[in-house]
Amino acid sequence: MSDITNPKSQILNPNSNNWYTSWFDTPYYHILYKDRNYREAQIFMDNLTHYLNLPEKAKVLDLACGKGRHSIYLNQLGFNVIGADLSENSIVEANKNANETLHFVVHDKREPFQDKFDAIFNLFTSFGYFEKEEDNIKTLISIKESLSEYGFAVIDFMNIYTVLENLIPNEIKEVDGITFHIKRYLLDGFIIKEIDFEDKGKKFHFTEKVRAYNLEDFQSMMDEAGIYLLDTFGDYKLKKFHKNTSERLIMIFK
Repeated sequence: MSDITNPKSQILNPNSNNWYTSWFDTPYYHILYKDRNYREAQIFMDNLTHYLNLPEKAKVLDLACGKGRHSIYLNQLGFNVIGADLSENSIVEANKNANETLHFVVHDKREPFQDKFDAIFNLFTSFGYFEKEEDNIKTLISIKESLSEYGFAVIDFMNIYTVLENLIPNEIKEVDGITFHIKRYLLDGFIIKEIDFEDKGKKFHFTEKVRAYNLEDFQSMMDEAGIYLLDTFGDYKLKKFHKNTSERLIMIFK
């Protein structure tokens, strides 16, 4: 693609080479997505933990936890939870909710944990950010290596077929007095979202870039990582996955 960054725009954390380390560490990311459905997230966690039949006080890792909305609710369900994210600012915010059985750490998901977990959750399309596919495979391997003998892992990803079918190329969204101009398109195997806005007299430009993986892509990577795909679901109520109609691609593996 042509130069995604706008030389006339101010990019926070300009020393970063990765879109996610700059964008996720800004307050604007949380402003733009402030209306996420918390009740829907809780229903998903209820259904998922019930399906996995997690033992009482199970050790759960919320990988790429952001500000910890899933981690906090999982802890309220009685689990010992660690939320991990690369964004230092998100972890600072999440740590306001920490307690004896809920902890948050800055962590690169390509690196395995020394601890072993009964469940590892990677939720809300928090996979496929890396330019090199080997880094995404490395993430899968680190998840596998961080599981206990009887543990399960879950990736909650977009269903690329319905996303592309319903992709909105241009959108204007106003939140908290800020007008976000959003462009979306598919390029070189990535779903690209460009976000432009002005605030306090300054122009900003950020990018989201996620690999457009389908189920077959995941199966191939999992085979390479030595992972067993056990089940797939198509939404947060854990209905069966259908390629052409499902909202999500939710994969259970170990």
